Amino acid sequence: MIRGRHCLPNPSSLCSELRLCILITTAGIVPVLHAQQASRDHAPEYITIPAAAPDELTPGMPIDGRKFTTWTRSQGDMGSRRYSALTQITQDNVAQLAPAWTYHSRDGARNIQATPIIVDGVLYGPTAGRNIVALNAATGQELWRFKIDRVNRPRLEDEPARRGLVYWKGQDTHPARLLFGSGNWIYALDPRTGSPIAEFGSKGRTPIPTGATVSGVVHEHVFVTAGLYGDIYGYDVRSGAEVWRFHTVPHEGEFGADTWKGVNRSVYQANCWAGLSLDESRGIIFAAIGAAQPNFIGIDRHGDNLFSNCVVALDAQTGKRLWHFQAIRHDIWDLDNATPPTLVTLNRDGRRIDAVTCATKGGLLLLLDRTSGKPIFPFRMRRAPVSTLPGELTAEYQPDPLLPEPLSSPEFKLSDITQRSPEAHAFVLAQVQRANYGWFEPFSDGKATLFHGTRGGGEWSGTAVDLSTGHLYVTSNRVISKVMVFSSSEGKRDPSHPPSNGEKLYQQSCMACHGEDRLGTGMIPPLVGLRNRMSDSEVTALLLSGKGAMPPAPPMSSKERQDLLDFLFRRNQPPTRLDTRQANYAFDGFNFLVDHEGYPGINPPWGLLNCYDLNTGRILWRVPLGNYPELAKQGITGTGAQNLGGATVTAGGLVFCAGTPDEMIRAFSTDTGKELWKAKLPFAGYAAPAVYEVDGRQFVVVAATGGGKVGGPQGDAYVAFALPL
Repeated sequence: MIRGRHCLPNPSSLCSELRLCILITTAGIVPVLHAQQASRDHAPEYITIPAAAPDELTPGMPIDGRKFTTWTRSQGDMGSRRYSALTQITQDNVAQLAPAWTYHSRDGARNIQATPIIVDGVLYGPTAGRNIVALNAATGQELWRFKIDRVNRPRLEDEPARRGLVYWKGQDTHPARLLFGSGNWIYALDPRTGSPIAEFGSKGRTPIPTGATVSGVVHEHVFVTAGLYGDIYGYDVRSGAEVWRFHTVPHEGEFGADTWKGVNRSVYQANCWAGLSLDESRGIIFAAIGAAQPNFIGIDRHGDNLFSNCVVALDAQTGKRLWHFQAIRHDIWDLDNATPPTLVTLNRDGRRIDAVTCATKGGLLLLLDRTSGKPIFPFRMRRAPVSTLPGELTAEYQPDPLLPEPLSSPEFKLSDITQRSPEAHAFVLAQVQRANYGWFEPFSDGKATLFHGTRGGGEWSGTAVDLSTGHLYVTSNRVISKVMVFSSSEGKRDPSHPPSNGEKLYQQSCMACHGEDRLGTGMIPPLVGLRNRMSDSEVTALLLSGKGAMPPAPPMSSKERQDLLDFLFRRNQPPTRLDTRQANYAFDGFNFLVDHEGYPGINPPWGLLNCYDLNTGRILWRVPLGNYPELAKQGITGTGAQNLGGATVTAGGLVFCAGTPDEMIRAFSTDTGKELWKAKLPFAGYAAPAVYEVDGRQFVVVAATGGGKVGGPQGDAYVAFALPL
């Protein structure tokens, strides 16, 4: 038995040559030969996916970086490069940057994660009050406002342009339009007036069944976007009619359907929440697909689970799959492909070649050939541990590449424990001693597992590429996830009994996010087992004030609040029924290893800005990004901080980043990573900056609204910076 693992039954009762494990399967509890462990013990420690051969590499097509002076998509261009060829602001004068204008939407206070777009001197973006506005990009003056239909309990997908929007310039008799998603709709607005485009769908909107989330792309007459809860869609950008749909979890009879083995196919998910990109000249869509869901629990989805954790290439006109590359098989750690794929061009063996990159939460930077999907460097895989959780079958190998160098390792080690103070070290050590940890360590019943994961590596904000050098810039986090999977005896209410008043309140106020069965929705944590990890007073505080992405609950009387608590804590409820056909597991939420004061439980840096030379796959430099204000007051700086903003790079030799809890926006040298400028924002800026020009003047603008997963006060601002006139 490797790593001191034990068979779940009493090992002494089993044959020493052929041990049996009792595994819970969809057919019930049956004895299964412990063949998985025996096979794993004798498998090679490493296997390698070969790199693309020289004659397989895609020749680089000419690209004129000087044309990158507009910002018509939240990711900068269709290739998600977030690059600006503007050079008015340089390393020599960036210290003179000052606010040119600040806009307050005055319709609420809420976290905005979208980078605005700028077309012909007009800025378009979402507001804290869930509207879309157009601003004079030179002055910040509001030109028009489009009000989205209100919903009683907004879901994640109800944030308009949640992760971005895109401009289409029009064609023939079809006028230009502003395209974005909100709720279960894709909207098309007239950029001049904010009025819905009548010919698009019904009254300017067309349905997206799995919910809106990311910024789309447009190839010829096809608008491509993805659903928050799965699938990728192609629409006729003129009429709004659905042209094609790609299933991110294959349906029966489709390629990859046999990689999902289980009984509960209705809950399978693999969603493209990080985003997608377009190679305009070749007509290829590149989509970053996230982890398989349910998160952390894979007993009912055995197999590799395509197309989870894949970069998928699709024909933009038909949705036909051209290739896919899967980094992690049967992901039970939520290690999503976390950034929109970014188009890059690099030198390989003296030739210019076209490739695509994608960063993951686990710290990988995938670098793949543009037309074949083969890795540019040999992609090493390492033998992975076997699970002891009844019913779980882990993949035999997981990625452990040497190049490109990883942003971070998924593995937590004892040497990582914080040394910030003796008290902090002791507090974290006590948690570690009660937890599992190791390289791709699976979960065990009722014991926390530690890993670089759900807030590690890259994030949805993506990467930026300097077209003049080919260098890639990406922000990253070093925060340790602490997740427990546990057996649950909480079944569903016996349908022969009426729901309690608390259950009715849950259905009205909580079910849209946490699900009918209280198991969450992948991005939203479950409430099953809440009584084992929170108190009445803690839940009451959450209901009253909200936290992170969770808003305060609707107003309730004290009696209603108590009824809801009784339901959540399973007190005085109607009888329940357990599904005895399969194991019942839940997890305790998206938690992190922190010290006694709430700071990350590992040694800094906790947040980084990284620069890659993609020609070699090596990290050229990396610098801490941000500080924690209270630690800075104590003179503790240079730690880096948890960040969710993303980088933007310019031909002026500058990388701009916000996204940190100290509410700063910063400029760094592209050459060395030296910080050259910073300015305080009214609220933290949790989206990447955009760079644009109006009447010969260059601006850098960022949504500054705070809140969200990093936290802090929430507001309603956009702030634009420029050199003094």
